[in-house]
Amino acid sequence: MNSGTGPTVAPHGEWESPITAVSLVSGAVGVGQLCVDGDDIWWSESRPDEGGRTAVMRLGGGSIEEITPPDAYVRTLAHEYGGGAFTVSNGVLHYVDLSDQRVRRLVPGSEPMVLTPVSDIDAGHRHADLVVTPDQRWVIAVRERHVADGEPVNEIVAIPTDGSLDVQVLWQGSDFVMTPRVSPDGLTLVWIAWDHPSMPWGSTELWSGDLADGELSGARKLVGNGAEALCEPGFAADGRLMVCTDRSDWWNLHEVRPDGNLDPVVTGPFEIATPPWVFGMQRWAVSGDHVVAAAAMPAGDELVIDGHTLALPDTSITSVQPAADGVVYIGAGWGHEAAIVSVKPVDNGRIERMVLVQFRESPVDPGFVVEPTPITFPTSNGEQAHALWFPPTNPDFIAPDGDRPPLLVLAHGGPTAQARRQMQLAILYWTSRGIGVVDVDYRGSTGYGRAYRQALDGEWGVADVADCVAAARHLADRGDVDGSRLMIRGGSAGGFTVLSALAFHDVFAAGASRYGVADLAALASDTHKFESRYLDSLVGPWPEARDVYDMRSPINHVDGFDKPMIVLQGGDDHVVPPNQSEMIVAALEAKHVPVAYLLFPGEQHGFRSADNIITALEAELAFFGEILGFVPAGDLAPIEIRR
Repeated sequence: MNSGTGPTVAPHGEWESPITAVSLVSGAVGVGQLCVDGDDIWWSESRPDEGGRTAVMRLGGGSIEEITPPDAYVRTLAHEYGGGAFTVSNGVLHYVDLSDQRVRRLVPGSEPMVLTPVSDIDAGHRHADLVVTPDQRWVIAVRERHVADGEPVNEIVAIPTDGSLDVQVLWQGSDFVMTPRVSPDGLTLVWIAWDHPSMPWGSTELWSGDLADGELSGARKLVGNGAEALCEPGFAADGRLMVCTDRSDWWNLHEVRPDGNLDPVVTGPFEIATPPWVFGMQRWAVSGDHVVAAAAMPAGDELVIDGHTLALPDTSITSVQPAADGVVYIGAGWGHEAAIVSVKPVDNGRIERMVLVQFRESPVDPGFVVEPTPITFPTSNGEQAHALWFPPTNPDFIAPDGDRPPLLVLAHGGPTAQARRQMQLAILYWTSRGIGVVDVDYRGSTGYGRAYRQALDGEWGVADVADCVAAARHLADRGDVDGSRLMIRGGSAGGFTVLSALAFHDVFAAGASRYGVADLAALASDTHKFESRYLDSLVGPWPEARDVYDMRSPINHVDGFDKPMIVLQGGDDHVVPPNQSEMIVAALEAKHVPVAYLLFPGEQHGFRSADNIITALEAELAFFGEILGFVPAGDLAPIEIRR
């Protein structure tokens, strides 16, 4: 390290770093949903060092305590991705337990009461998006009801809180439902509905009905023109109904009139909502006279309060909830990890910001923090794409003159996701070792309007790949990185992008695929209901467009694979089953292309266990070092590379 006479000179990729794979998970928690109940704040907290178990916590009276029992795992498997697994009202917690997907009622200090019956199929009734009626008699929820034959049935149900198990079906008139919300007087229920083959970021509708005694009547569509995605509906305390829509190209907030017309509330060239891959998402709130919304900008989220746009240290804002005189949200920034933050408007756009809960002290010395540069670059068909560029950064090391760094290209999942606008140790892990990182918001990503999001329609495996290639070439042409040492990594949909980039392009020297899609036809015929028709828009209708599926599937182009690859896969993944990864590994082995394969038993779609997170990251570093000819600092476990 630094000898006191200046930075140590060492090749890129071989710098010593205090940011280890262990530091990613040691003391770390994943903060998900947030609820404000009177003066108390509740949140879900996932813990990698407990195998990813999620608990519900409460901040009240200045102290923090875990409310759920030590054996509780608060997680729903609805849509496989979950979300919205708990709610709180009048100090009483209602939550879904992973073990059986049943809803429980918990008065702090007592034993949980189960509110939903056992299903005929193991964990076959999956509940999400819980909300309690004002009279406390009912929990309204989305239920994904699995059946012996055919796809699951998605419906809205009313669950009595008295433990009678007499669950009432309120609505099942659409293929999918999301975000049931009850008016402050308890008389109106609204929800989002959509049907195959649409996805909730393509075309949805806002519905309403009259609610009384656990029954729904007068169901009617309020808004939805077939060419807009409505999401995140909710009521202000005075009964005004709000919803986000992208009918103007941007996901902005509007008030819904009784006749279904919309009045703009928070609008502009920015996104408030994000694609609802999970339940329970909320990026706006009305608190008293104040309307507050998170607005996605290229460099990170900003907060819009009563029309004033404020840049805060929190560049990633989620789960915005109304609180006394302001809002509370989960906020992270380039210089800090997730925290629970309170913001109170003062006057003329000024605010008071206070961190209520900081989950761990910053594990990074400020000298290693990288605030990326948003870049826009030309790509295929004369279009432009976007990315975040993270240059190598380590105050204790510099590279020899003329030594340009390797580049790791990140392809996010979704593919409608977005590069995260916050500190990520998983990125600093690379930059602190002298490796540049570019996180690509390829066409199809969120944050740039509906037209950019839809630019991937019919082009998945083509446009996204072209954008990742273009990002790498752009940085190499500028002289920022070594064009002969380009790597690409991605998971899920991003893994498909990785496989396609290696099969169809000769740009990257190596790749890492985490639970990536190898065979589009297999995915179309063997995946869960939520995504079973997703490929209709991304690729083409199945099976009518089978030729396109075959042409785009990397597994059908193994002759194009001549670059080394590391493949990582969860053994219990039902979104991208292990056979997808194993087909690619077998093909590479047959061609004698160097390949490493790590299968993690018990993991689902994404790695939650601390040990597995550590193993996966260290294996990727060791693999890339071995293939590209640099020797990473530190004591890495040897990795088996099949040659």
